[in-house]
Amino acid sequence: MTSAAIDRATRALPDLPRDEDGPVFREPWEAQAFAMTLSLYDRGLFSWNEWAAALADEIKIAQAAGDPDTGTTYYRHWLNTLEKMIARKGVATIETQHRYRDAWDHAADRTPHGAPIVLRPEDFPPSA
Repeated sequence: MTSAAIDRATRALPDLPRDEDGPVFREPWEAQAFAMTLSLYDRGLFSWNEWAAALADEIKIAQAAGDPDTGTTYYRHWLNTLEKMIARKGVATIETQHRYRDAWDHAADRTPHGAPIVLRPEDFPPSA
């Protein structure tokens, strides 16, 4: 992740949690979601204006459903937006994304702490 890409993201997304050094993350998965988004942006999947509008819409939907907007759910909205954007752009359906997420969870559960996680065919449930 380049500092130029991070600068573009922080300028385009004024509500992005950050401090004087740049974006801040409460958990590693938040940084990973941020990095994946920057990578897809750098590959031309979407513009920052498109991303910012989609993220704003996702946050509005969540707030209308009762999200307290305390900042603790920001990256949940980010991840939901990323999943929807990936599906909308035809990269992978929501179902495919969730299938891989579930397989990853299964593989992580069977992997000893500190060992690399490797997906195996048995990590994927049989297709319906």
